[in-house]
Amino acid sequence: MRVDPSYVTNLVSALDASQGREQQLTNELSSGLRFNALGDDPVSAGRNVLLLNQIQRDDSFTQSSSLVTGQLQVADSALGSVVSQLTQAISLAISANNGTMNASDVQSIGAQISGILSEVESLANSNYQGQYIFAGGQTTTVPFATSNATSPSTTTYSGDSDVNYLETPNGQKIQLNVPGNQIFLGATSVFGVLNNLVADYASGVVNTAQATQDTQALTSALGTVSQQRVIIDNSMTQLTAAAGAITTERTQLAAAQTSLMQADLATVATQLSLSKTQETALESVIAQLGSGSLFDKL
Repeated sequence: MRVDPSYVTNLVSALDASQGREQQLTNELSSGLRFNALGDDPVSAGRNVLLLNQIQRDDSFTQSSSLVTGQLQVADSALGSVVSQLTQAISLAISANNGTMNASDVQSIGAQISGILSEVESLANSNYQGQYIFAGGQTTTVPFATSNATSPSTTTYSGDSDVNYLETPNGQKIQLNVPGNQIFLGATSVFGVLNNLVADYASGVVNTAQATQDTQALTSALGTVSQQRVIIDNSMTQLTAAAGAITTERTQLAAAQTSLMQADLATVATQLSLSKTQETALESVIAQLGSGSLFDKL
């Protein structure tokens, strides 16, 4: 009885396929991964790349948000201190304006307000990790400087009006800064009013109408600072919420990526055992064909 030559060829091909499958299963078992090369499972490999890109995007945002959170916290703290300083200055000015103080006491209040001006300027020049946070986009430039060459003194701004944003992975933009000119040199200039008040009390003789007007202006300036601080507070709230959402998403993506990549070791071990059994059977049949024993049985 003759045997079709293609029969042997088919057996050899089946053996090669079995050995290939066995090698793949062995790799899965040793690595714990469902596939180790693109050719093993192109579809799953493509999905894995997409998941990894999303995870990297979320990790990048988390790192950035951690950095800018510190910057926002410094800005909020600085503006909180400015509010306290301006509140104290208003209280001092009201005392000086009531007409009951002598010249020495009035000059003393002027000196205290001058100290407050210096403290507010220092706060307006706050920096975080070497970057001036109220300089707009000119973060390496000291934003505010006061010159005593004139009376009242003048405070100038060397920053710009640039506003920076951080974009979340879902496209939300969070404001990261408020330029110093918007906070301190708005419709009513914090520094302009403080410089005027220092000049109002320098001689010890109070022009009540002028000093009262400047005190009211400082109250208005204080309101502006408080309003700008709200922007910073809102940004911190938005950033905290976004960071929490991204952390949750990142956890879900990591779980999906692990599920996609991780091999079911028990199933793989069973499949490997079956593959080895099939390989042994094929080798036995081929060996019998080669020895002629199978022909003898036909």
